[in-house]
Amino acid sequence: MERLNLKHKLGDKWISTLASIWIQCTSGSLYTFSIYSPILKSTQRYDQSTLDTVSVFKDIGANCGVLSGFLYTFATPSNRRNAYFGGPCLVLAAGAIQCFMGYFLIWASVVGLIPRPPVVGMCFFVLLAAHAQTFFNTANVVTAVRNFPDYSGTAVGIMKGFVGLSGAILIQFYETIFHNKPTSYLLILALLPTINSLLLMWFVRIYDTKEQEEKKLLNAISCVALLLAAYLMAVIIVDHLFTFQLLVRIATFVVLLLLLSSPLCIVPSLRAREKDSSVIHQSLISEGRRFDQEMEVHDTRDSLEEDNLNLLQAMASVYFWILFFAMACGMGSGLATVNNLGQIGESLGYSNFENNTLVSLWSIWNFLGRFGAGYVSDHFLYVKGWARPLFMVLTLSSMSVGHAVIASGMPGALYAGSILVGVCYGSQWSLMPTIASEIFGVKHMGTIFNAITIASPVGSYIFSVRVVGFIYDKEAWGSGCSGTHCFMLSFLIMASATLLGSLAALALFFHTKNFYNQVILRRLLHSLRE
Repeated sequence: MERLNLKHKLGDKWISTLASIWIQCTSGSLYTFSIYSPILKSTQRYDQSTLDTVSVFKDIGANCGVLSGFLYTFATPSNRRNAYFGGPCLVLAAGAIQCFMGYFLIWASVVGLIPRPPVVGMCFFVLLAAHAQTFFNTANVVTAVRNFPDYSGTAVGIMKGFVGLSGAILIQFYETIFHNKPTSYLLILALLPTINSLLLMWFVRIYDTKEQEEKKLLNAISCVALLLAAYLMAVIIVDHLFTFQLLVRIATFVVLLLLLSSPLCIVPSLRAREKDSSVIHQSLISEGRRFDQEMEVHDTRDSLEEDNLNLLQAMASVYFWILFFAMACGMGSGLATVNNLGQIGESLGYSNFENNTLVSLWSIWNFLGRFGAGYVSDHFLYVKGWARPLFMVLTLSSMSVGHAVIASGMPGALYAGSILVGVCYGSQWSLMPTIASEIFGVKHMGTIFNAITIASPVGSYIFSVRVVGFIYDKEAWGSGCSGTHCFMLSFLIMASATLLGSLAALALFFHTKNFYNQVILRRLLHSLRE
């Protein structure tokens, strides 16, 4: 009976993870703003400046997720065994409601179902639709960390990676079914993520179980994610070289759906390995006793509970503001780069095909950073005992190099620099939440990491408007600007800023090095003994 119950729990945990992944795959609709922005601009009679203002509210909504964190903390009971009846489910439902209302009102405005709203009204609709992503993201990321506390970096990387790929997935969906029909696509954005979340949210739960096969399970999901990213990259490149016919688009989309459902095949093989679960369990007990004797480690359950800080307590810590500053430099400059990729390419004489390819491939580099940083930092934490902030230092300093490469204006520099910046930008989205959960605890993780995420739009505004936009307008002659001088100084400034962010992360690394050596490794050991 106990063995059957163990299998049941493992299956539930696996279903919860898979449901979260599928929700993430449709929650990145804000990355497809460029598809419906032209129809929004024409039907609402906006000029470019007004459309940019609407776009700013999209970024604000997508990065201000403190409310979702508060709701998750409030709705998730302290006793995790009762988490089936609340927590993630309520947060996902709130996100689904906002997603439907936001996109439905945008669609209704575009088709004339409701009177043309004032600009402030449209800004609110876009903010509401984008704000839904923070609820999807908080529910899935925090639940993954609590379900896989020993591999939190990998779990966050997977969840953040799939939301990074969701833009490319939704674009393939649009190109296959609603090609050149952005109005219909807006209605689908109101329905698809909403229905998908409402159907799957019942399976997203917190399970207080730890199994030997967890690492293999996460590795298998990671392989599927990498295969999916490689497939999407190939489809994007080939589609830009040779325009796909309808039948080819349908075939490529069917393959995409098969890849998304392929993790279901992992369950039977995973359960087949459980025949030796009792032997493994005894082995873990013996290993835990051996560690107890060698390192004199005592039960730390009570002390671990004390490590959970709320938002105000975290904000009183210098670690919070170091993370905030580092993310303003890294995420802010990364957003400024992707928002101006097309304009940079145009100033350097790139063709529309080259510009479109750059923008399309950004989601792939973003995914690789989100997934890779979580997985690699987990590996070195276990194998070498390296503190996770070290990888924030490395990625921010590498991003600084990427900005400098773009500033050089050399042939191919924009391609090479955008790859480096894209990967390092994505890395921050998995490193920051994981570090926040380890330093401040998981109880209020959703609130704390969403508060730090506000640094992203703050940094984006500074770099996009006060740096890139200001210098571009100053260098422009007439209606536009051509040449490396249009953006060189801007990217040198962003390179300096990200280098400064890496120095802040380096200070965090030295301050928390002892903490990681003692507390984090103690937590890992504690979980092994359980």
